[in-house]
Parts: sequence; structure tokens; C-alpha cells
Amino acid sequence: MAEELVGNCLIGQSGGPTAVINASVAGVVAEALNHSCIEEVYGSLNGVLGLLNEDFVDLAAESQQAIRGLRYTPGAALGTCRTKLKKPADYDRVLEVFKAHNIRYYFHIGDADSQETAAKLGELAKAAAYDLRVIGIPKTVENDLPATDHCPGYGSALKFIGATVKELALDADAMGQGDLVTIVEVMGRNTGWLAAGASLAKRRDHPNDPPHLVYLPEVPFTNEKFLDDVRRVLKREKHCVVVASEGLVDKDGNYVSVETSATDTAGHAQLGGVGEFMKDLVESQVGAKARVARLGVAQRAAAHLASKTDADEAFLVGQAAVKAAVNGESDKLVTLVRGDGDNYTCETGLSALTDVVGNLKKLPKEWVNEDGVSLNFQFFRYATPLIQGEVTVPYDNGLPAYARLGKEGVNKTLPGYEA
Repeated sequence: MAEELVGNCLIGQSGGPTAVINASVAGVVAEALNHSCIEEVYGSLNGVLGLLNEDFVDLAAESQQAIRGLRYTPGAALGTCRTKLKKPADYDRVLEVFKAHNIRYYFHIGDADSQETAAKLGELAKAAAYDLRVIGIPKTVENDLPATDHCPGYGSALKFIGATVKELALDADAMGQGDLVTIVEVMGRNTGWLAAGASLAKRRDHPNDPPHLVYLPEVPFTNEKFLDDVRRVLKREKHCVVVASEGLVDKDGNYVSVETSATDTAGHAQLGGVGEFMKDLVESQVGAKARVARLGVAQRAAAHLASKTDADEAFLVGQAAVKAAVNGESDKLVTLVRGDGDNYTCETGLSALTDVVGNLKKLPKEWVNEDGVSLNFQFFRYATPLIQGEVTVPYDNGLPAYARLGKEGVNKTLPGYEA
């Protein structure tokens, strides 16, 4: 039995939101209120920026209705950012803020990139002999976080992409006469997990259903093969539906299309434009009409079509994080562990944060058929359970009535921080 650690807990969100990231916040809050050793439950506004600026909200003061509403509300209710702690003064400041508010439990909801912050905060506390338990909570629509079987946020994004591809395909089927190509550009900086998920739009035992062609960063892209693939489909079908990851690369590992030479605050290239690049190729080389649907941030924001399995698991990892911390665990990431049986089951586990940082989970190449543009049964067996069930969202005046936090602030006790 771990020694009881009495103090306050703090929750931070980082990186891009998902349709279910707030369900993890709800899970942390619900479980934290069950433990007397956790005296106050705070949220850090805008992730790392809230840590530096001592900008917290009192989540225990929120109405239970608002907290329950987080289970079906998209976006990041606490606010998020892509800022990282960079210089020693940043870490000194965060430790100072933790001490001022007696933060003994820190829960960091983020992807592999942002979990580096959680790992470093754990190291910082140890070096300063400050009792702090740090637990990472997984989130990302791109499903590229290692250690966990899958990541909260991914299933809901798949459900939206699959449904959208089905609808676009029906539209194209009505219009096409062997001369129409629909190109759907989806997220996926370095992995094809999302693009692969579009294959779920196919009906069972109908391999020729749209999407007809799926292009992944794991398979090097060539103009010639793409054009041959499109021509082959148009000979057989009234239209061709193409799904492409924004991060497609050629045989040398160079991005096929980069929207701008600028980078984001995390130093990543600003991707985009693959759809338009493919459209130009089709129209100039094949002579067919092409149109582009760029799903953009709708992939991660569409809570009206969230997967119940995904939302429930997002809540579960939040609960598990608190239980682990109270039991003495620290510097760990909560993971989802799939059962071995024929019927889908899932429970939580723990992995060292250091095993996650700097690693990237690629789509297994053996899940891609030899044609390089379709997925086999192994992917369908993996992904299909993740999109099951629908989240009940209340409606007001015909539109979803999502929850909003009151964000009652916590009094600051320290002077402002000069970045």
C-alpha cells in the first residue's frame, strides 16, 4: 500500500483537441472526488501556459451537470496549446506554482509529443525532492501513441471519416459516368491510421465499395502509380473515391505536398494541399473531373458522430489515472489493453512515460494489401470495434447543446511570469 499523499490535483490538456478529450477530464474529476487525499481539483487553462501563468480553475466548484456534459462535448474545455517548457526558468516557475498551490497530483492529457512535458515535470519534482505524482493520459486522433493498443479520440475520428466517405461516395455515384474522381484529404502527419479508417466505409463482402484507393504515409507515393490506379478504377466504376493522408511522402521520405514553408510552434511543417496536388494530376493526366474534400479539423471536432466505445474509454483512462496516482504510481502513461477473446474487451494498464516520448506507432505494413492502396482483414478486425455505439447528445433548437465550464478562477499567489 502506497503512503498516502495529501494535496491538490491539477489537470492539463495539450495539443489538438479530440471529440472525446473532455470525457477524460470528466473521468479525472469524477474519480478525484472519491479520494479524501485529494483536497482540491484544479484545471490548468491552456495547458502549459496555465502552468506558467498560474492560471487555474476550480473544477470541483463546477456543477455536476457541466462535468457530466463534458462526456459529450468536443474541443478542449480547459483550453490547450502547443507550447513546450523550454528553458530552465520555465521549469523553475512551474515548480514554484505547484508548491504555491500544494499540487501533489498532476494529470497530463496529451499525445506522444506533449507527454514529454509530463515526463520532464516528474524528473523535475524528483530532483527538487518535491512529492509529486505525474500520470499521462493518452489522446490523439492520429493513434500514433506507442504502448497503448489504441488512443482515445481515434475511434470517433474514424466514425466521422467513415460516415463522411460513405456520404460523399453516394453523392459521386449519382453524378459519375466513369469520369469523376473524389479526393478526400484526411489528417495524418506521419502515419496512416486515419486514412486507413476510411476503409470502414466499405460494406462487408463488397471489396469494390468506396473508398477505392487509400494512400498512406507508410507506403511511398509515386505520381505514375497513382494515375494508373485511378485509370484502373474508372474503367470499372462510375466514379473513383480516393482517400489520402496529408503526410504522404515519396520514396526519399519527402512530403508530397507542403502547404507553406512555415512551421507551427512545435516546429512541425504545416501540411496540407495533397488533395489539390492529386486533383491537378487527375485533371491534367487522366482528363477526368476531380473534386477535393478536405476534412480538416472537423475530423477531431465532430462529437455529434462520436463513438460511444471511444467516449467511454476516454472517461475510463481519466478514472484510471487518478486510481494509479493515489496508489503511488508516477511517471506513467495510462494505456488501453485489448482482450484476447473474439468479443472486444478493453481494460487499462500503465507504461513508463519515458517509453512513449520520442516514439511513433506506425500502421503495420502487413495490414496493407500488396496493391498498397487497400487494407486487409487485420485492420478491419482492429478498427471496427472502436467505432461502435453512439453518444447521446442533447439538442437545443435543432442543434447540439454542448456543455461549457463556468471556469471559476483560482486566486493567484505569485507574481506574473515573464516568458
